[in-house]
Amino acid sequence: MQLSHTRPVVSATFDEPNLVSAAGLVPLMALARRAGLRELADERLSVPTDKGANAGLKLSSLVAGMAAGADSIDDMALLRHGAMGKIFTGAYAPSTLGSFLRAFTFGHVRQVDAVASRFLLALGEHTDVLGDAQDTARVMVDLDDTIIEVHGYQKQGAAFGYSGVRGLNALLATISTDQVAPVIAAQRLRKGSVGSPRGAARLATDTLALIRRSRLAGRDVLMRADSAFYSHTLVTAALKAGANVSITARMDPAVKRAIASIPADAWTTIKYTDAIYDEATSTWVSKAQVAEIPFTAFTSKKKSEQIPGRLVVRRIPDLNPKKGDGQETLFETWRFHAFFTTTPADRLDTVAADQTHRAHAIIENVHADLKASALAHLPSGVFTANAAWLICAVMAFNLTRAAATVTTAPSLVRATTATIRRKLINVPARIATSARRLRLHLPTAWPWHNAWTTLYDAVVPNSARVT
Repeated sequence: MQLSHTRPVVSATFDEPNLVSAAGLVPLMALARRAGLRELADERLSVPTDKGANAGLKLSSLVAGMAAGADSIDDMALLRHGAMGKIFTGAYAPSTLGSFLRAFTFGHVRQVDAVASRFLLALGEHTDVLGDAQDTARVMVDLDDTIIEVHGYQKQGAAFGYSGVRGLNALLATISTDQVAPVIAAQRLRKGSVGSPRGAARLATDTLALIRRSRLAGRDVLMRADSAFYSHTLVTAALKAGANVSITARMDPAVKRAIASIPADAWTTIKYTDAIYDEATSTWVSKAQVAEIPFTAFTSKKKSEQIPGRLVVRRIPDLNPKKGDGQETLFETWRFHAFFTTTPADRLDTVAADQTHRAHAIIENVHADLKASALAHLPSGVFTANAAWLICAVMAFNLTRAAATVTTAPSLVRATTATIRRKLINVPARIATSARRLRLHLPTAWPWHNAWTTLYDAVVPNSARVT
């Protein structure tokens, strides 16, 4: 592509009052209205009147701005251009939204938590973001934290954490199934130097309670986490709430003894990196192997508090980087990766349990997705404002994901929010008025017009149509 030679002179003027750059916000915010976002915020939030008047509209503005790509308070100005004022009301100035967030206390943050969980449940009722009601697949709950890098010495709570990066710590819990892409069920913003497991049990309990109140109730639930969350408190909380666990085990002496006791003939070769399938023998030619052994976790506790389960172990050869410098090793040495699970073997055998546990890495995609959009920055120096910003980012993520499921387009249902935003939300349009009705004129030959139209027809009521 290059500039046209037939019209070499191009002029540009910002003088068109009837254009909008994000026409996809029309069906998106119609879906948010159907799910009751504004009403939930008005009902739940008790921010002081001087800063918190019209809390529902302000919270909706923040979510809309993030869905359209805003990653800072200043970016919220994208809600106030062209003809946006003709099709939306309550698009507040960035300074007003910043003052609103800075008025939050910890109690207000917990109120927004309640709004976010109820908003996700409502989205689940109006869309298939939590799957079809007839699905019976196992529900996966993934728990993990990430460091959001910040700069400047006036950020409350910022510190150097386990990653060596100065920032704040965001703990997330996601829900997914074989048919449903991950959505965020619960979130917490914590100071940067906090230990990963702090507050994880409460977050897990909140997530499992949300599942029980949703259309996912009654299904098998498996909670996955890495070794940072291997604790008696978290495992007990999950089991008490009716979920099984699959958590990477720390290589403590008890785990090492259990691995050493696995018989040599118990190992099964699995599909792994660079594996080749042998058609003749119907087996994988691979160097990775798995085995399992009965294991009782947390034996330092009294007997009634110990938790029986299985220790599933994956081993791969430990490559010797100095192998070419001298004599080769006489026998292979291995690196072991073990995880503890309470799932019965008749539901997940050894190989399936290993594959299922490795899929926990899907939550890293959610972290990356958020950091590529609203969590590119934590905009305020006030910790509680940043905590509320995280929750708004989560609601924007879930809303965008719900909108994608309405389109039923395979390329969008599991796409990143950046892709959904590019194809469905940030669509330019010209606004025309006729007989007291607004009409959106969208680009001809828009490659994803079928998906956009499907979403629009599904969520915008006939009485409010702007087409």
